[in-house]
Amino acid sequence: MSVTVAEPGPRSARLVVCDLALFYAERSGGIRTYLDEKVRYARQTDQFEHHLVVPGRRERHDGGRHELRSLTLAASNGYRIPLGAGAVTETLRAIRPDVVILHDPFWRPSKVTREAHRLGAVVVAVHHASAALNAAGLPGPDAVYLPALRRLYHHAYEHVDAVMSTVDPHADSGRAASIQLRFGLHPAFRPGPAVRGDHLLYVGRLALEKRITDVLAAMARRRWGRPLLIVGDGPARGVVEARARSLGLSGLVRFRPFVSDRRALARVYREAACVVAPGPHETFGLAVLEAAASGARVVTCSSTPAADVATPLVETFSAKDPIDLSHAVDRALARTVDVTAAAALADSLTWKRVFEAELRDLRRLCR
Repeated sequence: MSVTVAEPGPRSARLVVCDLALFYAERSGGIRTYLDEKVRYARQTDQFEHHLVVPGRRERHDGGRHELRSLTLAASNGYRIPLGAGAVTETLRAIRPDVVILHDPFWRPSKVTREAHRLGAVVVAVHHASAALNAAGLPGPDAVYLPALRRLYHHAYEHVDAVMSTVDPHADSGRAASIQLRFGLHPAFRPGPAVRGDHLLYVGRLALEKRITDVLAAMARRRWGRPLLIVGDGPARGVVEARARSLGLSGLVRFRPFVSDRRALARVYREAACVVAPGPHETFGLAVLEAAASGARVVTCSSTPAADVATPLVETFSAKDPIDLSHAVDRALARTVDVTAAAALADSLTWKRVFEAELRDLRRLCR
């Protein structure tokens, strides 16, 4: 199915925003959450015209949602690889956006940027993930991949009009962020009743860069005897299982599928003795905020931006240091959850505020 290309004409006074996201799948995390909430906000408020372009099994255009034909990349998460950029540029010509927002540097960003500029749109590149994060997800030493990945990022960001990020993206993009990347929370993530168990909890994608094996190393060192519940799936599940066996922890590690229902996920957070987010390269860390706002005890790497937002509700540890991680877990287990502070965090981080602020930034960019 092809999309009908609109004839050139005067632009609407209402901003037309197009989000282009490669890593958008049924079981993906923060990026999908952000985009789904933006779709909902646009529909409810009618403040701007919104289009979402993502990979799909076949080409399909349904209102503001555009799925372009692609091949399966990772069955565990549903990630897909599009077949070139021709369908993207054709879709952009039909949409005639004022703003194109690129959520990764891999979907032919230079070609998309050129076409968007030809159509009179501004282009924003979102720094969701770093070269270091991508390198950590590949087998072998990070240094093998970092130079090539940084060149790829620089090339992808070279001609965009703005970079949106929570952290300083200069090492990857060669330029600073001019728009802040913001995240909000679903109303389900706030303190509530729960029977707290004795287990540790990890929620998210199972990938090498998430360093879930650091939690296993901490468990082996401290001999807490506490189970580890892992909620999610991904390509590194076999690595995690093998490491658990080698440390004699197989009987303590349990797996549970991805939980899509937000209220159910909030209960999962609250029922844990401690939620652990060990990844050192997160460019935000939405699960940290979700867990803290739900009233859970939370431990996260000190490099995670969400840790600053959730202070003082989280305990932090140094990156790639299982010993420091184990001490952070001990501190978290010894503390009493500040329910008032958790509720205040939930109240302050609404998606309405996020998209109001983002829309102001985009309108300023289009002047």
